[in-house]
Amino acid sequence: MEEKNINFDEIIERRNTDCLKYDFASMRGRPENVLPLWVADMDFKTSSIVLDVIKNRVEHGIFGYTESREAYFKAVSKWMEEKHNWKVDRKWLVKTPGVVFALAMAVKAYTEKGDKVLIQQPVYYPFTEVIEDNERIAVSNDLVLGDDGKYHIDFDDFERKIKENNIKLFLLCSPHNPVSRVWNREELIKIGNICVKYDVIVVSDEIHQDFVYGNNKHYVFADIKKEFADISVVCTSPAKTFNLAGLQISNIFIPNGTLKAKFKKQIYAAGYSQLNTIGLTACEAAYRYGDVWYKKMVKYIEDNISFMKSYIEEEIPLIKMIEPEGTYLIWLDFRGLELTEKEREDLIINKAGLWLDSGAIFGKSGEGFERINVACPRDILRMALDKLKTAITYYSMR
Repeated sequence: MEEKNINFDEIIERRNTDCLKYDFASMRGRPENVLPLWVADMDFKTSSIVLDVIKNRVEHGIFGYTESREAYFKAVSKWMEEKHNWKVDRKWLVKTPGVVFALAMAVKAYTEKGDKVLIQQPVYYPFTEVIEDNERIAVSNDLVLGDDGKYHIDFDDFERKIKENNIKLFLLCSPHNPVSRVWNREELIKIGNICVKYDVIVVSDEIHQDFVYGNNKHYVFADIKKEFADISVVCTSPAKTFNLAGLQISNIFIPNGTLKAKFKKQIYAAGYSQLNTIGLTACEAAYRYGDVWYKKMVKYIEDNISFMKSYIEEEIPLIKMIEPEGTYLIWLDFRGLELTEKEREDLIINKAGLWLDSGAIFGKSGEGFERINVACPRDILRMALDKLKTAITYYSMR
């Protein structure tokens, strides 16, 4: 099967499609005409092969309860082995309608109400939400922005937080959203050894595993040591990689049979069983046939990141871009403008006409930062940066 008409420069109108990114600005307190680069989906059409497979399935016309067979697992496992050198066992697999759903199920499966759960802020805000909404308490081992412009883990604080708070569950974000770190092997070994020492279960959100740049390499947490596999719940999905988030399909791998049984019990308690028919179809097709599209898409995003870096350094030096090692979400440091949260949001939303994700929603340590999504056509990214430059120039002159 052959890819057709790959064109990431094409601007596709998403308005009036009930698109969360474009159609709900006013309902969420933003101006109607704001340019959105916030939510983490791409403005690219997915693989044409995936679309053809979906169309063929749709033409069958019946959308009854659907399960996956061996072909599905072979497609998923082949991708994991070829891209991440990780050999998975079918017995480990649990399918869920998204990684956030899986995080919530893990919180319910492995902790009790009132327990404390460890995270590393600034971090993807649903981490905190699934903890607190399930009447647990979030404890943060805050990441530290070093003089090298990279975020680092304070391992002494990590261990101290586990001991002092009787932590039994840690939600790891790898690669990290929003600070775009791709944790190296040594960092993950340090994390894992501490968690093994204190019998802490690690739920590793690896949904961005297919977006890694330069000399960086993604290591699957459970694959580093046998002891790590025994305490791991690894969350993967084609949703980010192939822009399939709306089809709600994730593949969760749990090597420890006891942990898997507890996890599945919570899914059953939630009343959930078979996944979305089209999601299953799309996932198998994407992992089986989507490699050509995927490689070209990642190269385009890398070029977008390079473009953005040069633009900011040359045109908007008052803000700093944290050099991304992975993901398509860029972490921008606005602290040089010396604005309050309210003033910065007014600058971005009302003066620049942009909708970004305020760093504050990722935790207190994210205040003064903004997250921007660069998985869009270059002209849209250029337009957004031009609008930001104009607003900051006007602010600076004042």
